[in-house]
Amino acid sequence: MSTYPVHGLIDKIRLEKTMTHVCFRTRALSKGSIQIACLVGVVLISGLIGSRDILAQDNAEHEVVATVDAFHEALAAGDSVSALGYLSNDVTILESGGVENKAHYRSGHLAGDIRFASAVPRKRGEIIVSIVGDVAWTRSTSITKGSMGEREINSQGAELVVLAREHGVWKIKAIHWSSRQLK
Repeated sequence: MSTYPVHGLIDKIRLEKTMTHVCFRTRALSKGSIQIACLVGVVLISGLIGSRDILAQDNAEHEVVATVDAFHEALAAGDSVSALGYLSNDVTILESGGVENKAHYRSGHLAGDIRFASAVPRKRGEIIVSIVGDVAWTRSTSITKGSMGEREINSQGAELVVLAREHGVWKIKAIHWSSRQLK
């Protein structure tokens, strides 16, 4: 159809005729046909909405994994400021049989975790992400092999990280680490 002003009236008349034809044709359809058409429309719209939700979920999962990875990368790089930046102010860290808050972690285990992460390579296995609203948790295992000073390391670790979206950014709210020596 033309969009020029001179032909605007002609285009409008054609559109009205087409719409009238569609409306009369729709009335001529059986009630069952209309119900099927409506059902198909609802299914198509639901599919489009569902696709949007799946894409948003995939994006959130990617952001959660990126936050956990960035925290570990900061530890391995010796960057305590960045590592602490990924932690929520009210984080709880469960490690070596103890419970630490952010201040205690900063003044205690953080330095040891940085030394360890920068000295001994860690290979993480699959990371599984679960998200409910603005809360997410990841679980993964890892193999850590290498040496730290005179000590040979050959261990398997498990990690649970709980995150919350704070002002649109994923922050780590809790970490639980455990490990055992591999034989």
